[in-house]
This record gives sequence, structure tokens and C-alpha cells, in this order.
Amino acid sequence: MNNDVVAVSIKGVMPTANGCAVFLGNDEKTFVIYVDHSVGNAIQMTLSGVKRERPLTHDLIGSILLGLGAQLDHIVVNDAREGTFFARILLRMENELGKKIVEIDARPSDSIVLALQQKRMIFVARPVFEAVEDMTEILERVLKQQAEEGESEEEP
Repeated sequence: MNNDVVAVSIKGVMPTANGCAVFLGNDEKTFVIYVDHSVGNAIQMTLSGVKRERPLTHDLIGSILLGLGAQLDHIVVNDAREGTFFARILLRMENELGKKIVEIDARPSDSIVLALQQKRMIFVARPVFEAVEDMTEILERVLKQQAEEGESEEEP
């Protein structure tokens, strides 16, 4: 990859009144993407390694890709407009006709689940990364508060 993108990872997933806040970032900065409850749960279950009895939509997509001989190469959160983020899924395919890279428009939330399931890199376009508000302190405060609440629940 070049300097046009920044590698990020999932720093946390927190429930909100209208869905979930997914915190993405690196050592430099953390930002948040808001997603609906179902995708937030799928992200959290994937991060936690929860195995589902029956495949969910993202599991099905992964199985379809496998069946077609395509593999997810990486995802890129490539744009943000008026509080809405956009992403691209890059698939790598190879068959008797040769190699091919396919780029697909997708919601960042769905893209993140697929990247986590396939253990692939998550990137953010540098202009998007530079434009988002740094939420590192807020995440650290929330995580600290959750840890303190967890400790107080354990006390008799």
C-alpha cells in the first residue's frame, strides 16, 4: 500500500441509543463510525470469536466468495460526506483466465465485518483519516468507565 491510505484496527464497539459506535484507529488517531445494531453485533461477535449455529448474512457472503474462488484482499473506508462514511471492498480472483482485482462499493459496517471474518486489513483513505475528529480520549474514558463499572459489579 502507499501513503494514500492508513491502516487501522477496531479499537472498540459500544452500544448507543440508535445502534453502535465502532471506534477505528491506530496509534495516531481514533475515530468513530455509527452503525445499526445488527451490524454492530456482528462486528462484536466476530471480534469475540463467537461461532453462530447458522450463518448470518456476512457468513453467507464469505462462503459465496470462497465458492467463487475469490478472496477479500482488503477494505478501504474511502470517503465521508455529511457524516456518512463510504467504503470499497477489494476482491482478488484468480482462475484459468488470469488474475483480476474487483472493487465493490459497500457500507463500511459490512466491509468491516467481512474484513474481520477473513482476517484482512482495514484501511482508511488519508484525506478521510485526516478530516475525522480524533476520539481517542473519549474512547479511553469510556473504556476506563466500563472497567470501573465491571470492578464494582464484582465486589460483594
